[in-house]
Amino acid sequence: MLTIDKIYIGGKFVTPHGTELAPLYNPSTEQVIGQVRLADEADANAAVAAAKRAFATFSRTTREERLAILRRLSAAFSARLDDLRNAMIEEYGATRALVEAGMPKAASVFDEAAQVLENYEFTRVRGDSTVTLAPVGVAAAITPWNYSIVFVAQKLASAVAAGCTIVVKPSELSAIQTQIMTECIDAAEVPPGVINIVTGRGDVVGEVLTTHPDVAKVGFTGSTAVGQHIMRNAAATMKRLTLELGGKSPSILLDDADIPSAVASALTAGFMNNGQACFAGTRILAPQSKLNEILDAIKKNVATLKVGDPGDATTAVGPLVNQKQFDRVQDYIRLGQQEGAKVLVGGEGRPDDLPKGWYVKPTVFTGVTNTMRIAREEIFGPVLVVIPYGDEQEAIDLANDTPFGLQAYVFSADTERARRVATQIEAGTVLINRAFGDPDAPFGGVKQSGIGREHGAYGLENFLEPRAVTA
Repeated sequence: MLTIDKIYIGGKFVTPHGTELAPLYNPSTEQVIGQVRLADEADANAAVAAAKRAFATFSRTTREERLAILRRLSAAFSARLDDLRNAMIEEYGATRALVEAGMPKAASVFDEAAQVLENYEFTRVRGDSTVTLAPVGVAAAITPWNYSIVFVAQKLASAVAAGCTIVVKPSELSAIQTQIMTECIDAAEVPPGVINIVTGRGDVVGEVLTTHPDVAKVGFTGSTAVGQHIMRNAAATMKRLTLELGGKSPSILLDDADIPSAVASALTAGFMNNGQACFAGTRILAPQSKLNEILDAIKKNVATLKVGDPGDATTAVGPLVNQKQFDRVQDYIRLGQQEGAKVLVGGEGRPDDLPKGWYVKPTVFTGVTNTMRIAREEIFGPVLVVIPYGDEQEAIDLANDTPFGLQAYVFSADTERARRVATQIEAGTVLINRAFGDPDAPFGGVKQSGIGREHGAYGLENFLEPRAVTA
């Protein structure tokens, strides 16, 4: 059985001061496949101290020096893409189709950050003042278990480009992925203390990082509830924040959309990553005039989806990450029926041919109103709702009637009409006739879906502070 018993501080693999051991599971089999030794408060403090020491030098590095580090990181991650893919499949059940398509992003984010850095103007003249965009200081990154590798890489790339040092607290559920990533960072010969990796619990290591006076900025990807807690913690020392939080994204099928194509894309957006995606399109808004046609298309499409072994390239939906998440999603499926919604496809329990593993039947509810909890709360599993609307304005109103605003999807045969609708949606990103985003676009949410943006120059600037010198 695999034992991961090292963290990464000051450019070295070290044994944690913490002694707690947490099990690691294969969600396809429910079997324990390893254990990870968790860091504690002392380890978090040591990592911040190492980052603070390194910042004094790293914040003064040249553009060329940071470009060289980014390129080495890209090469190191590229060399381990197969290992990273396999870890994601084994450790949290990501489907092979998903990781084959998305895992190159773990390396390419460093190349993208390098492209931004090459041409970025850190010094600008405004009136009588010289304005310098300077690194904000020691940063902390707290990341979830779903698509952990890309979330970590994105934050690392922006921090390094800006000249910040960083302490990363990945989820303890992604320890195998974290171990491989840490080996990549070590192979890239990043200067000691610039990147530190401390695997531990949020209520232990996370508390230190979000309250520590020497941490200037926190980047967090995860639930809205935890984001609110981090925001409260950060207020005492006025830390800069980037919060990429939960969502309840609408997929608006306009009445002129090609129904088979739009339904297929909407279901892809809803079931991606086994439904464990913050930007999943979990509310399908359907025109009343086309409702029966859309429901028939949903039933036909879901019937073709393969649920099972995530390592199989033909699998569309794999298992949920653990028993806790499985139970949570089952509770929501029961809740939906108690609220009066009807199960169109799916329902409670595992698929009949999968007696083991945390598999959930891809489930779609009809007879749903936007006031039901299954239409308002983030379920984080393969559970979607169909909500009918009368006219275009009602579709827009329903889309915006949510506390969230991370991503939205619009499907129409008329691109200009879709753009007009998209400009009225309260979301950080709106995709038209597609299920996957643009890696060059800023990513983040409005309302309770977060603060700030990641990717490209927007991500870089989250790690910078303007300083004006006036003479």
